[in-house]
Amino acid sequence: MKKSKDYEAVFLPSKSGVIKIYIYGFKPYGSWGQVFTSMNGVSVNVKGYNRKKTIIRSLKKLNESLLNIKEDQ
Repeated sequence: MKKSKDYEAVFLPSKSGVIKIYIYGFKPYGSWGQVFTSMNGVSVNVKGYNRKKTIIRSLKKLNESLLNIKEDQ
């Protein structure tokens, strides 16, 4: 994937903080892309070809990470 300055940012408010999603690539359609998702200092990086599936995968991974941190406390 070629590094570029173009990205898309999505911010989702929740009761425990703001979920920040940064989306790089996926242009033209079907090309490689990356999604960075972060919340409360925990961040996740997921790569893939399908934009929607990659975003969902990153949110699932972030949720699992946050739950694991909560269980450890």
